[in-house]
Amino acid sequence: MNRQEFSNTKAFKVLLKNKSGISDSPKFAGVAVPVFSLKSNNSFGIGEFNDLKLLADWCNKVGLKIIQILPINDTRTDNSWSNSYPYKAISTKALHPIYLNIDLMGRLNDENDRTYFEKQRHLLNSKDFVDYPEVIKIKNEFFRKIFDQTWNEIKTKDDYKTFFDDNKDWLVPYSTFCCQQPTANGQQPELYHFLQYHLDKQLKEAVDYLHQKGIALKGDIPIGIGRHSVEAQTSPQLFNLDSQAGAPPDSFAAEGQNWGFPTYNWEVMRHDNYKWWRERLSQMSRYFDAYRIDHILGFFRIWEIPYKSTQGLLGYFSPAIGHKLSDVCQLLSANEDRLTTPYIRGHFLYEYFGEFTNEVREKYLNETSFSYFELKPEFNTQRKIVDYFSKKQQPTTDDKDEIIKKGLLALAAEVLFLKDKNDDNIVHPRIALQFTHSHMELDEYQKNEINKLYDDYYYHRNNELWKEEALSKLPEIIKASDMLVCGEDLGMVPACVPEVMQQLNILSLEVQRMPKNPCDTFVNPKDNPYLSVDTTSTHDTSTLRGWWEENGETTNRFYREMLGHYEGAPYFAEPYVCKEIIEQHLDSSSMLTILPIQDYIAIDGDFRWDETQREQINVPANSEHHWCYKMYQSLESLNERHEFNKMLREMIEKAGRI
Repeated sequence: MNRQEFSNTKAFKVLLKNKSGISDSPKFAGVAVPVFSLKSNNSFGIGEFNDLKLLADWCNKVGLKIIQILPINDTRTDNSWSNSYPYKAISTKALHPIYLNIDLMGRLNDENDRTYFEKQRHLLNSKDFVDYPEVIKIKNEFFRKIFDQTWNEIKTKDDYKTFFDDNKDWLVPYSTFCCQQPTANGQQPELYHFLQYHLDKQLKEAVDYLHQKGIALKGDIPIGIGRHSVEAQTSPQLFNLDSQAGAPPDSFAAEGQNWGFPTYNWEVMRHDNYKWWRERLSQMSRYFDAYRIDHILGFFRIWEIPYKSTQGLLGYFSPAIGHKLSDVCQLLSANEDRLTTPYIRGHFLYEYFGEFTNEVREKYLNETSFSYFELKPEFNTQRKIVDYFSKKQQPTTDDKDEIIKKGLLALAAEVLFLKDKNDDNIVHPRIALQFTHSHMELDEYQKNEINKLYDDYYYHRNNELWKEEALSKLPEIIKASDMLVCGEDLGMVPACVPEVMQQLNILSLEVQRMPKNPCDTFVNPKDNPYLSVDTTSTHDTSTLRGWWEENGETTNRFYREMLGHYEGAPYFAEPYVCKEIIEQHLDSSSMLTILPIQDYIAIDGDFRWDETQREQINVPANSEHHWCYKMYQSLESLNERHEFNKMLREMIEKAGRI
């Protein structure tokens, strides 16, 4: 993408406003931080839209031009910790009320109420993590009171009427949906109109403030929606509600990931030229100048897991050209059951269940012939297994139940091929099948043949199909807005992905410790393509300092090969090490270098948090993870960190990131 092509995006108009003498291939630096992680003296235990202004002040001081945030859509179903997960929204257009600044909504008349909420603010702000359930609980109390006090006035305002008229197509079904939730307690739809009006107003004010300082805002568009969401309820035909999206196993999650949300029915979406997606992007452009497509690989093919399964291990790519079951049976001289049902033998049960093996054999398995077993009907899917253990009335106090549950889930995954959901005569090789007992106990001929099928399926036969799929969707969706488009293209990346992204001017994501070339251990940022976003870490990985402490051998190799040191690497990522790494990334070939705020602050040894591991935002392998990272440093103190800010500005200017 050259200067002329870039100039057509919203991001360009913000970043190069009133600037002249800029090269045809400009480069910029930015910061990534979730809104909920921001910390200021005036927020309410969680970052708020209004805090983006203080963050913009800091960015302006040091020369950062882009702020990248995580999804900010409403996720509330029961206001529990599970709702802290920002990638499972109940609406793709409604914003999350937790980001409202209560002071900007009005002053409560009752002095006792004011005293109560000020006390709660102090208590929640004093915590070194975001107490999501408590924050939303207390804020909901305020919302109810300020709504009762001000609604009659608000609903007559011209700006409210304009907001409602512009957004009623999604706002009315959203508010109806919210009123149907168990936690709604008889609330009327107007409360949700009221909250969304204030959210829109506060976010737009923050965005205007950013733009005045020449700073662009980059949003995040999740690949999925919540199974329990407005869209799934009002437009079920657009989704495959019998399936779940996820990801195959990787170094972060050995059993793969199951995100839980339904996959898209692309065939139905195609009929109206992806109207649902185009409207979604149009709404995003109300606030954002650029956006990150979460898991862009999902537009090529998605990792689809049947609802009866719970682990990513039992998913397969969709769409994909599978193999005929009869052909596979003939090739391997094996019957259908051997290939597609769990292979369970008595001699490896102890490996999974240890001292509980006999109990498992009696309670959960049927012996079909000597030393061959099958799961009893009430436990013959992963979903049944998980549901059974979650509903037990008297769980044991030791690890027995967890050991048995984990072992049964592993047995349910002891298959070589998965049947296609639309055609029982078509099968897909199970990911990582080489690690199953079922594969280990094949003869050498069978192993060789099945490995050939496996390699062909995952790396060759589907490339052209996946390319066609992406090119049928992405161009129409991208045209829906003038935002700059970035794609998160990590994981098992098909060969066709870079070509398509380059053709469509979609910036790739380049993470130094996650090279796309399997022959590399690290990526030299100088080797990045220009059309890319360079970063040290993502919200799904440990921070720079956290990664440094994970593996001494890897750290020492990085210290030598990437930083050019000959002595042994320090155990901790000392400030000088972090500075060298940040400088390397600022000097990358990428158009955008956007680094987590934790990694920037790591340069300042006296300012950074000593709780290194708590700075990681998400742990992908843990589906029950609490998204609760809060900055240790307040935005006010960050703005006053003069020597650090001066050093960072000099680093950014030296790298030529304007």
